[in-house]
Formats: sequence, C-alpha cells, structure tokens
Amino acid sequence: MELGTRSRRRSPEPGPGRGADYLSALPDDLLLLVLARLGCAAAAARTGLLARRWRGLWARLRDLAFRDVAFPSLQVALGRVAVPPPAVSLLEIRVPGKIRPAADAVTSLLRAAARLAPEKLVFGLTGHLPLQDPNPAGVDLPCFHRATSIVLEWIPFVLRAPAAGGEFPALLKLSLTGCKVDDLGTLLSLCPRLRVLRLKSLIWLGGDDLTTVHSASLQELVMESIWTHRVDIVAPILKQLTLSSWAEAQVSISILAPMIQNVSWQWLYDNGTIGFGLWTLEKLRLQTAQRQGQLPSLLIHASSSWYSFTDEAANFAQEIEKHMVTDFFALELHLRTTGHVFGEFVLHFLGLNRIRSVIRRLKVVRVRQGSWGDEACPANCPCDTMNWRTQTISLTALEDLEINGFEAEDHELDFLKLILHSAPMLKTVIVKLSDEISSSDDTITKKCNIFRAYPSVKCNVYLSSGLMHQSQNCLLT
Repeated sequence: MELGTRSRRRSPEPGPGRGADYLSALPDDLLLLVLARLGCAAAAARTGLLARRWRGLWARLRDLAFRDVAFPSLQVALGRVAVPPPAVSLLEIRVPGKIRPAADAVTSLLRAAARLAPEKLVFGLTGHLPLQDPNPAGVDLPCFHRATSIVLEWIPFVLRAPAAGGEFPALLKLSLTGCKVDDLGTLLSLCPRLRVLRLKSLIWLGGDDLTTVHSASLQELVMESIWTHRVDIVAPILKQLTLSSWAEAQVSISILAPMIQNVSWQWLYDNGTIGFGLWTLEKLRLQTAQRQGQLPSLLIHASSSWYSFTDEAANFAQEIEKHMVTDFFALELHLRTTGHVFGEFVLHFLGLNRIRSVIRRLKVVRVRQGSWGDEACPANCPCDTMNWRTQTISLTALEDLEINGFEAEDHELDFLKLILHSAPMLKTVIVKLSDEISSSDDTITKKCNIFRAYPSVKCNVYLSSGLMHQSQNCLLT
C-alpha cells in the first residue's frame, strides 16, 4: 500500500497543502491505546513510517505480539523494549517455520524474553516438528519470575529446566505442546504455585515412556495425545483430570488424587494388544457426569478378531481395572461382533468386583460389519461356550438396561434372560432392533414374550424407524 512521499511520512507538522495531524497530537497514553488495537507489534512498529511522533511507541505496549516475524529480527526487536516499568503483560512470539533456528539461538531469544519479565508468555516455533534425532540439542529455559502463565509450542529441541536455584515463583498455568522435556518432574518442582498443567502431543520422549506429574498445588491436569505406557500422578488437591493416550502394550497407572471431582479419561489400544477370547480391546473411556441426572460412565469399544487370546482372562480384567481411577455407575459396551456371540465377553465385565455391585445402567451396542448375511459365527466357534448361559451373577444395583442392534437371535435372548434373572432392582429395558428387522416379523413378537415373566419391568421395543411397542407389564401383548 502506498503511504505517500518520503517527506510526508517524516513530517507531522502542517504545511502548505497539508492538514493538521491531530492524531499525532494526542497524549502518548491514547496513542498506545490505538497501537494496542492493532494486536501486532510489527504492525505497530510500522506506524513510525507515518510520523516521527509514532516512532518507538510500540516498544511501550503492555501486550507485545510478534507473529510471522523472521527469527533474526526478533532479538533485535526485543532489545528495543524498555525493561519494566512499564511492565509487559503479554509477550507472544510465534516464529514462522521457514528456516529452523539453532538451539543456541532459541535459548538466547528466550533469555531476551525473560529480561522483559512478562506476566504471560506464549512462545512457539510454528511448523517446526520436534527432531527425531536420538540425541537432539537442548534449550535452556530461563526463569520467568513474574510470569503467571507460560505456553510453549512445537519447540524442536529438548527443554531443560533452569539450573539449581531457578524457579517460577508466580506461575499458575503451564502449557506444553509438541515439546520434549528433559525432566518434567524437575520442571514442576520449580513451580510451587502451579494450578493448571496442560501437556499435548508429548510423544517424543525417547526410550523413557514414563509420564510423571507430582505437584502439591496442581488443581487441573490435561494430558492430550500422549504416547505413554506409564502414568504416575501425585496431586493431593487435584480436582480435574483429562487424559487421552495411546498404548501398544499393557499400561502402568498410579494416581494419588483424593480430591478429584471431574475426570475425562481415554486410552486407545493397538489392535491385538489386550484381549480376552476372540475379543480385542480398542478404546476405553471413563467420564464423570457432565450434567445433572447423568451418571459417571465407563465406555468400552471392543471387536472380535480372527485369533484367540488364550489364558488372558486375568490379564484382561487387570488391565480394565487399572483405568478405574474414579467411581462410575454406568457401563456402555460397543461391540463389533462380526457375527460372534458376545454373552461370555459381556459377563466377564459384569463379573468384575468394581462393576458387579455398583453398576446402575448397562448399555450394549452391537455393531456389525458388512451386510448381516455375510457374517455368521462358524460351528464350534470358541466364542460360544455353553457355561456362560448358566452362570450366576448378582447385579444388585442395576436399574436400566439398553441393547442396540438386537436381532433376537438365540444367544441374545439367552443373554437377556440372564440379565433379567440377575437384576432384582431392574426397572426399565430398552431394546432397539437392528435395521434388518421389520414390524411384520412375527418371530420377534413371539421371542419377546419372555418379558411376561417380569411384570415389574417397564419395557420398550424400538424399530430403527421408531417405537414398536411399549408396556408396563411386558414387552409385547
């Protein structure tokens, strides 16, 4: 954009043919408010091309944001900012990912940022993925004595905590995304007032897959997209915990957080990592109630596989119990059956001590792959042993049962009978039929007459298109 002649850019004074520059005549405080509206330190600095009166004012802004500024220019720009007062409230530096800077240059820039003692720091090397070098270079974190919030993103080097004696005495919030930390435990020990810790995409931890978070002050912990097999959390006043992770093997989980209130906990397992019989665990999610009337729940996704996990029942149960980091009262199972019988697998869950006596709501979602006719369980398949049908189980707290994708096959009816017999407090049953079932199918009506034996249970049957029948005393009359 053309800004005018050189003489006009340099002279704010009125002259022949020129109007008075009333804007430049405003007090510095008002001019700083105008520059702050630009939201970018580089744009604020360019206003100096318009008039001498504006030159250098940007360096007195309390909020300084450097976005898409070439790395060599950043340290020079920070050097022009006067050391407080006035205090810097926000210092945001996002370096474009054109040329990867050296580790020493990043350390030097962080020291220049620390000299300004910002209250909030955002520092990111946009587009620079962390190095896969087994021995990547290190970056030394300086102390930010006034900082209450620090955000570090996509720094392609190992972050090293300040040397002995260094500390972040005012830090309340720390966010690390796409970074590799040399010693997270040491870094956290230097943050005595830390309340919120956010870790995301910390998957470049080399051979050490242990994620350790010990903090006496922490109240909220978020760990997202973490590739780890071991989690060790000690946080006596932690109230909110969010975790999403992947695992290629059995995990080790140790959590000491007696005051925890809100939990969102999710793990994805590689296919074939953990299993029982023909079933392999895909995903596990534990969620506390998000709204009034909702129950804390455990959600399991599993699928049948072409191979069998022999003698793995105990290991499977132990793996599931590791994730029970808070109380829950609803169990939801999403099963990709590929035609296999699921009764024994579901009863294995219901037999776990921490599920059997407390579960109030059970939901089983049967998911088929391909067309219904293409999936059939072969004769003498190990998924269907007869002993599960005669199993005795006491579900003393169960009040609500829901089954989706129900086809009224013999093994499904046997499972339904067993649950009805085992749950004396059962109040409602919801059965949602598969898409292949029509309202004219008389066999479904006959098979569902099993509910007549349980007159105290309210039952609803749904076609995919809507409610088929409801009755207080039995499913179908």
